[in-house]
Amino acid sequence: MPRPTLDRRQFVKAAGVAGAALAAGPGTWGCRAPGPQTDQTLPGPDPAERDLALYALDETRSAGAKYADARVSRHWSESISAREDRITGVSKSDSYGIGVRALVSGAWGFAATRELTREAVARAAREAVAIAKANDRVAPSDTTLAPVDPVPDGRWVTPHETDPFDVPIEEKADLLFRANAAALGVEGVRFVSSSVGSNKESRLVATTDGSLIQQTFIRVNPSMNITAVATAGDFASRGSVADPAGRGWEYVVGLDLAGNAPRWAEEALMKLRAPSVEAGTWDLVLHPSNLWLTIHESIGHPTELDRALGYEANYAGTSFLAPPDQVLNRFQIGRELMTFMGNRTEEGGCATVGWDDEGVAATAWPIIENGIFVNYQTTREQAAWIADQTGVRNSLGCAYGQYWSSMPFQRMPNVSLMPGPEDRSEEDVIAATDHGILVEGRGSYSIDQQRYNFQFSGQVFWEIRNGRKYQMLRDVAYVARTPDFWSSMALIGGPGTYHLGASAGDAKGQPVQSNAVSHGCPIALFRNVDIINTA
Repeated sequence: MPRPTLDRRQFVKAAGVAGAALAAGPGTWGCRAPGPQTDQTLPGPDPAERDLALYALDETRSAGAKYADARVSRHWSESISAREDRITGVSKSDSYGIGVRALVSGAWGFAATRELTREAVARAAREAVAIAKANDRVAPSDTTLAPVDPVPDGRWVTPHETDPFDVPIEEKADLLFRANAAALGVEGVRFVSSSVGSNKESRLVATTDGSLIQQTFIRVNPSMNITAVATAGDFASRGSVADPAGRGWEYVVGLDLAGNAPRWAEEALMKLRAPSVEAGTWDLVLHPSNLWLTIHESIGHPTELDRALGYEANYAGTSFLAPPDQVLNRFQIGRELMTFMGNRTEEGGCATVGWDDEGVAATAWPIIENGIFVNYQTTREQAAWIADQTGVRNSLGCAYGQYWSSMPFQRMPNVSLMPGPEDRSEEDVIAATDHGILVEGRGSYSIDQQRYNFQFSGQVFWEIRNGRKYQMLRDVAYVARTPDFWSSMALIGGPGTYHLGASAGDAKGQPVQSNAVSHGCPIALFRNVDIINTA
């Protein structure tokens, strides 16, 4: 049950250490988020926003809510794109408002407004309660919220050196032009496009449990695509050269797009001359730049609890990892060398935060441990649904709403495959392969609504013969069933091969919301995987 609500005076005096980790219980892997959570030098809430958020909570309680939270947030986005030596687009936007969520009996209500006045906020708060009451009459339910330690003054900022919004647009354009020119300097390259997007959000969350949390999220999203054209008119492209990240502008600079562009251009040319793959059974060496997407689709999505229980069936699909009481701590999805962590604390991750939208401290926990499925992704409401199976009574901090106008619900954290304990390099993994294909980069993909049968491609494919890269191939895609694929993992790289890939947009919900998320993994070897020719 939710804790007793606090009036404003009690709220200010609420005891507890800001940023306290989740209370440990059986099976809990709790840890603090990175960075100083109680550092008073970090930006605190704007006084006017704080007062409006607390006023919204007062109004929900007066209207009959037993729990409520309010989110005041401002979103900035900027994007610049270039093709060859021309700018093709520049866009900037910002959005500002407050969203209020209320729980009455066992039902939720949500309302939002972009008008930040006491009158408008009061209307939104009372509307949220009215919607909750209506929902309770139509579909009464019994909602229990997992306990949470209140955070009366939480502060967190994405670790970064340079705010991308402090970088002049001219400097960003120059970076893209230099990268494009470097690629065009390779004979045979005809077309080059590049872009960089930046997103920043200031988010204040207040809850009737006594939490008041100010956070700033910063993400950057660089991209580049290089196309080589043969004299006969055939063409090949090399994309997927960079990933979004929860970092500052220094991340984009550190990618050295101009310095690496000639190599990527040469790979596009090599794809033109590469022979088409022979369909059949091959060993696969999957580079992190490719494997992260397979993790996202075949591990990240099926371990979302709302999806597993059918709440997303109408739009996003269901999950083969269901029902919980038959698969938790029972289902072996892969080899013993395989452990996946859900992680809201990983530095550089797009889904990394200090706290979620319910005031739950960021944490890391095993989703798959030694090949056995052990836990889903949960919110405060969902934690009670599977507590008897997992022994974990607390939320794992997965409540997130895309904008101030979006109701928070369960969203994917960073889900990552842990590297092996040995210092095994990429060359070591390739050397263990006699007849295989090394796949790099994100390509096309297809997966069924249960996340059970899939097909993935890539950007660059190297044939491996007798433990060495032999030649480039093209038209490669691998197909498998999820448990069979992960059970075929034979070797895993060490910490030195670990890398974060990411998606800037992961759609879910009705109305649809987007969630940025990262997936880390080492290089890995899979035996006897079915390869098809996509030509």
